[in-house]
Amino acid sequence: MTATLVLVRHANSVVPTPDGPDELTRPLRDSGLVQARDLVEELTALRPTAVLSSPYLRAVQTVQPTADALGLPVETRWDLREWTSGIEPTPDYARHFAHSWEHPELARPGGESLSAFSDRVRRALTAVTAEHPGGVVLVGTHGTFAARALLAAGHDVGWGFLKTMPMPAVYRLQWGGDHPIEASGPGL
Repeated sequence: MTATLVLVRHANSVVPTPDGPDELTRPLRDSGLVQARDLVEELTALRPTAVLSSPYLRAVQTVQPTADALGLPVETRWDLREWTSGIEPTPDYARHFAHSWEHPELARPGGESLSAFSDRVRRALTAVTAEHPGGVVLVGTHGTFAARALLAAGHDVGWGFLKTMPMPAVYRLQWGGDHPIEASGPGL
């Protein structure tokens, strides 16, 4: 059983700050809303059979125009959300993220390790494949989620790759059973 999973990293979003908005409600910038509309032609050409998303607003807003064009609902799923890093918004977040990528077993208070997150990514995408065998599924998601899926597909991705991943970015994965078979997209 296989499916084509099209991971769509969210478009340009509002930068996180200690004063908010929180991760769940952080929206796209106006430029990100334009980017989301600009994806419609590319994504509808793939003929998706379903549109799923992280429940985070910026991910939903990125795939919503395509879902509207297709006449499909956007189904949100908690397990498709971004990595819960345990890192509060800070100007030096890159240092903390780099450290986590070097030590994937590290879990900060209130967060999950990158290893645990990778397991969540694999379980979530395996479930999507089981529910949509033979289908093409758009998945509105996040950079770290996409990067960990690409890592599972055997691509040499790390913190450096994630830092340069565009917003938005579209990655196509052939997923079979409980693992990716192949992947393509920017930077691979």
